[in-house]
Parts: sequence; structure tokens; C-alpha cells
Amino acid sequence: MGGDYRKKPEDFTVPPKWVPFESNIAYSYFAINKIFDVLQENESGVSDIYRFGAGQGGADIIAIRSSYEVEPEWLKLLEELVQKQVFPVGQLPPRSSDLNAGRETEAWLCIKQWLDSQNKGSVIYVAFGSECKPSQYELTQIALGLENSGMPFFWVLRTQLGSSDNERIELPEGFEERVKGRGLVWPTWAPQLEILAHESVGGFLSHSGWSSVVEALSFGRALILLTFLSDQGLNSKFLMEKDIGYAIPRNELDGSFTSESVSESLRLVMVEEEGRCYKENAKKMVKVLGEELQERYTDNFLNYLKSTRPSKERLQH
Repeated sequence: MGGDYRKKPEDFTVPPKWVPFESNIAYSYFAINKIFDVLQENESGVSDIYRFGAGQGGADIIAIRSSYEVEPEWLKLLEELVQKQVFPVGQLPPRSSDLNAGRETEAWLCIKQWLDSQNKGSVIYVAFGSECKPSQYELTQIALGLENSGMPFFWVLRTQLGSSDNERIELPEGFEERVKGRGLVWPTWAPQLEILAHESVGGFLSHSGWSSVVEALSFGRALILLTFLSDQGLNSKFLMEKDIGYAIPRNELDGSFTSESVSESLRLVMVEEEGRCYKENAKKMVKVLGEELQERYTDNFLNYLKSTRPSKERLQH
């Protein structure tokens, strides 16, 4: 796309030359280094990213989870680069009916009781998705950062990614006892939508997975970002550039971070005047991600598919 000239990880740490507008969105070195193998030829003789590009090249149109209210300049650029019609299908925010999925379960009632005991907008919800597991070092820094922040938090923690995962990670000794009452660690699945919708939740420490980002912003929750995989780094940079989220500072080469950077970032977004913009901009996104507006995109795309569907007569020939 755009005659890509980039061959080394370092080439991806600055915005591409084919982006015609001002932007700082680019991979951190540690992030691109983690996924650089997808850009290299594998046993099949081509790279995974080549397959992705070939799929786009053979398509008549491109449908993408996006909307003009969120990233107009990037949608326009994509259409110019691929030289075909691009259909944003909306951000696919949660529907009102989705919010009832976790109601009345034993897990939700227990979680709700704890959330009900916290002050409005004070709780940081912590979750890193179903595919992300911090290293032991990262887990320790996150835990100590949460502890030292003094902020209430609800943490959905996966210590294993499945039964085949033999590298179990552990919280610092005595951590749960020290944060008792102020913080709660939940070791299994939790109803994320219900948690984000609860009035005591004010912020979300997230991996920047786009579905989680959309869910959080649908309820106006401020974002504190800590990435682990694939496109999460670019999502984080995009949110930072729009002042919608704040990324925890890290070492650009190896991605390491400290408990101090975690606690300072949490307090910046949640309580300090300097980070007020992140909460304000998150609340503005509630209207942008409204169900009615976003469904127009989906309806528009479906109408296009219906209008271009081959007739029975054409199919028979």
C-alpha cells in the first residue's frame, strides 16, 4: 500500500512518507519488534502481511470498522491508497440490549455489591483482554502501581491463558491484603459492559484492543493505556494523538515500565488537573458512539450489498 519502502523495524517507528497530513502515529520500537515476523517471508514464500494486501487487492470494496466522526482523515487516505470504495460500517458499539447479558448472575451481583460501595467515578477498571497476559515483571509493576496510586480499582486478572499455559504469574506477596476494601482482584470472567456502565467506574486501564476502547468510550470512561499485542500500539498512539487516552510511559526499546509510571499515569488521568482533558474528551465520545448514529453506517453498507446483489436470473446464467 502506497509503495511501502520499509524493510527494518526502525523504519516503522516514524510515520510513513505516504501519510500526507501531520501525524505522530507510528510503532514504538518494542511494539514493531514483537510482530516484525509477520512482515517477513515464511515457509510459504510470502509474508502474512503480503497475504493481507493481496486479499485487499482482489476485493471490489473495503469494509472497515470505523466512522468519519472518529477518523475522517484516515478513511479518506485509505480510499486514495487502495483506489476503491471504502465503506466504514461504524464503530459497532454495544447495543442497549447487550447490557443485560450479565444481569442477575451470581458473579455480577457480587461485583455490583462491591462497586456500589465505591464513590461515583472513582474506580479504575483494569482488564487486558482475553489474549493478553503480562509477564511476571509487568504484573508486579502493574500491581505495585495500582497499590501506590491510592485509587480504588477492580482488576480482572488472567494468570493463565488456558490449560496449556504452564507459565502462571503471581501477584506480589501480601498485595491483596494490603489493598483490601480499596481494590478487588477478580480471577475469572467478568461482565465488562456492566462494569463499565456502573456509575462508580471512572477510568479503564486497558490494553487498547479496539472493542474494549469502543465499549469504554460508549460510557464515557477515561482511558489509561498499556499495550501488549499486534495493533494495540497503533491504537494507543491514535488515542493519544486525539487526547482521548493516555499511554503509560515505557522504555521505547524494550517496552519496560515501572510501578511509578503506572501510579503516576493513573493519578494524572483520574484526579489531576493536567489530565482533565482525557475525562472530558471521553465523555464527548458518548454522543459520537451513540447507537443510532453508528447504526446508520451499518445500514448504509447493508443497503449497498442489497443493491448490488446479483439477481436470480444472473445467477442462473
